[in-house]
Amino acid sequence: MTRHFSTPSSASVLPHAAVTDAVKRGYARYTRQSGAWLKGYEQRGGRVFCGAGCFGCCNMPIRVSLAEALITAQALTDTEAARMEAHARAVLANARSAPDDDTYVDRHRREVGYCPLLNRESGSCSRYDVRPTRCRDTFSALPARYCAAETWDDMPRREREEYRREVARTPGTDGEVHYIAPLEHLSEPVWAAAAKAMRQQWGLEAWGDFWVLTTLARDAAFMAQIGRGDARGAWKVAQSRGLAHSTVLEFGWA
Repeated sequence: MTRHFSTPSSASVLPHAAVTDAVKRGYARYTRQSGAWLKGYEQRGGRVFCGAGCFGCCNMPIRVSLAEALITAQALTDTEAARMEAHARAVLANARSAPDDDTYVDRHRREVGYCPLLNRESGSCSRYDVRPTRCRDTFSALPARYCAAETWDDMPRREREEYRREVARTPGTDGEVHYIAPLEHLSEPVWAAAAKAMRQQWGLEAWGDFWVLTTLARDAAFMAQIGRGDARGAWKVAQSRGLAHSTVLEFGWA
């Protein structure tokens, strides 16, 4: 199969500042609000187990807006963009063959693997400042081993039961899983701002897989169709690139 590693151009990522600026303002607001919430949480005895060098969640599938993907796309080098596209094609292969959502997620974590922007030696994100919303609002209230893909499957029944009890009594969780729910809720205005900006500027919304959309955001033909509000035309461009599938790319209209 031919691999198409595209590079950014002024026709693709640059003319959409009205869209990306709305998201950047949302990111800044989230940073302020989440910082204040975390300070209070820790003062009340809460603990966050995420930290430098931890990357247990970096092999999760991520859904983003095209507005967010544009921000990441603008920051990538050609080498990084090539790695992102290779990852996107692995995501597509999984989407086309997975029989259900659970299988899709499990295979993404175990087989598609870690984000190519992750530095495995340091455990850090090489594009931390332009990471998408889902990477910003995922915080663990329990030790990081619970974030690893294999942990749940390897747990004996007794440990699973203890996990559920621990989650239920840990402040900040939703009572079901160990992630801190209020920090996810605080990020919802970023998604709303992205949706509004896309509708206002393009007359449509585009959402989907982080790596697929970041790759398409660097495609001048794709972004030209988006700028015209032509979802059908954008889909055809994505299809011609082998990057169109309903699991990883979807459109809505204003």
